[in-house]
Amino acid sequence: MSTQIPTQSRTAATPPRRTLGRTVKNYVALTKPRVMELLLVVTVPAMILAAGGLPNLWLVLATLIGGAMSAGSAGSFNCYIDRDMDRKMKRTENRPLVTGEISDRNALVFSWVLGVLSVAWLLLTTNWLAAALSAAAIFFYVVIYTLLLKRHSEQNIIWGGIAGCFPVLIGWAAVTGDLAWPAWIFFLIIFLWTPAHYWPLSMRYRDDYAAAGVPMLGVVRGRVTVGLQVILYTWATVASSLLLIPVAPMGWVYTVVALAAGAHFIIEAHRLYGSAIRGREGKPMRVFHGSITYLSLLSLAIAIDPLLPF
Repeated sequence: MSTQIPTQSRTAATPPRRTLGRTVKNYVALTKPRVMELLLVVTVPAMILAAGGLPNLWLVLATLIGGAMSAGSAGSFNCYIDRDMDRKMKRTENRPLVTGEISDRNALVFSWVLGVLSVAWLLLTTNWLAAALSAAAIFFYVVIYTLLLKRHSEQNIIWGGIAGCFPVLIGWAAVTGDLAWPAWIFFLIIFLWTPAHYWPLSMRYRDDYAAAGVPMLGVVRGRVTVGLQVILYTWATVASSLLLIPVAPMGWVYTVVALAAGAHFIIEAHRLYGSAIRGREGKPMRVFHGSITYLSLLSLAIAIDPLLPF
């Protein structure tokens, strides 16, 4: 008979020592810094594209600070609302609200303070439109995705993923004070990319999501269906990325990267589907990480292209 003590029992029996450094680390963890990092990756390219070159560096810094607080607030609210599910999932069992290193009340206060500060900061340092978009992003992620969709719909990540598209609009609005077609196309790229990025993760952590009662597509549908949906959204993402070429307009650097990185993204999606129809799990995390690489390369190309003299 196993004598291993469950994680929560070990935590309760030997709580970690609370130091200032550990407390700060736990509050940072509440903001989901990896998600925040990915969101900020698209903000600067959107600002460069909007400016047609390098925008004011102070404006870039101010927008990144406001965007980080906005994304951090949304992530923290999500951790607070989903703390019951996080206790049932292995991949989230070390989050600070699960281990008890941050109280529910403190997490909620922190979420509100960070959200209000993000809107106020962007209003003072950029313009009202960027601030309003920041508030809308928090609302969409917390209310539409986390509260209304996540526990009730297999399509949750499609519409909830809209929140992850807002940093592009915030960055563009901070530079121009309005929203033009290139900003909306960049928005569309990320909107279509999100399911192709996230559904492979739901395949990998199918048991985790099932245990928590989250109807992710990877839980309620078979691998073949999920694999096919990943293919469809991958093709749609790559196709939408090509719309920037005539509309922005973009040059040869972006065109080459969009085609090459897009082709690789599509190939990996087809490999995942090919494994599924053969009754094998395949490598969903390869598609997941590959999708991050794809968006990063595309964003880098968007940032570089307007800076070139030809």
